[in-house]
Amino acid sequence: MKRRDFLKGAGVGLAAGAVSLPARAADLPEVKWRIASSFPKSLDTIFGGGEQFAKRVEQLTQGKFQIRVFAPGEIVPGLQVFDAVQQGTVEAGHSAGYYYVGKNKAFAFDTAVPFGLTARQQNAWFYYGGGLDLTREFYKEYGVINFPCGNTGTQMGGWFRKEIKSLADLKGVKMRIPGFGGEIMAKLGAVPQSLPGSDIYPSLEKGAIDAAEWVGPYDDEKLGLYKVAKHYYYPGWWEGGPTLSLYINQKEWEKLPEYYQQCITVAAAEANLHMLAEYDAKNPAALGKLIRGGAVLHPYPKDLMEAAAKIANELYEEEAGKNPAFKKIYDSWKRFRNDEFQWFRVAETTYANFTFSNVK
Repeated sequence: MKRRDFLKGAGVGLAAGAVSLPARAADLPEVKWRIASSFPKSLDTIFGGGEQFAKRVEQLTQGKFQIRVFAPGEIVPGLQVFDAVQQGTVEAGHSAGYYYVGKNKAFAFDTAVPFGLTARQQNAWFYYGGGLDLTREFYKEYGVINFPCGNTGTQMGGWFRKEIKSLADLKGVKMRIPGFGGEIMAKLGAVPQSLPGSDIYPSLEKGAIDAAEWVGPYDDEKLGLYKVAKHYYYPGWWEGGPTLSLYINQKEWEKLPEYYQQCITVAAAEANLHMLAEYDAKNPAALGKLIRGGAVLHPYPKDLMEAAAKIANELYEEEAGKNPAFKKIYDSWKRFRNDEFQWFRVAETTYANFTFSNVK
């Protein structure tokens, strides 16, 4: 295979340029890995990101590096993926850093924090703003190396059985929402709950919870939540551009030849790009279907958004004051976020506010 032809097939501009095929395919070693995913197969776009990554690595290595993706429960539960990678139970995992904030809240930066970066800004921070270096330095303490490997884009704000007209209406509302978002909701007066996706619908139907956040139209429609909680809120201010990550055991990574390491880098970057594009393509039709099915769209009340943003910033400053790992990432992330927001106000937001409201 000619190098020029190979680069055309690699699919990701700058990342692909770093890959050069060994002189003979026969020189490539046989390697078989397992990836434990945190995401059920029903989330075909997210779970599919792991499968796309694995397939691309196999293609780039002419079948010599084979990776099989396992759903939650097939090897380990979904929320134990990071531990399985760290302990060497599996070579790699596909998960989200904010699932592991119980270990250290600094994990959240690898995915998303409330009122944080959008998907584009998150990629800018990772690839050009020092974010990948900072998170890798943090993960090195756990014997893991991370790669951005998917993004859902800004998520929706959840399904409510009753309309929320002001911050006061949130008091006592039992809502399925984990992580930092749940912590902020608690300070706003809600009662956060942690539930797996399979339990959301029956819990809403029985009244065990009053509200639940999931992902966005394409994934939410599959759960049928509009049938038991018709009020659909936006935006998901706790997930402005959440990154899904590929985690690799550091020792297993170091065993790989450099060419295989480059293939992983390229394949993860492609999965990161394609997942966001797929959600952007599928969410419009799914949202229309939800509305036709009876879903009622609402923006979150302004007083709720303002209170949540204030609490979020206070939580970050408080955590930075007592957690050196969090502070090291946060200080850099905060500077980058502020610069990005200033820039996006100039062109992106102005363009979007006018154009999106004037489509005929």
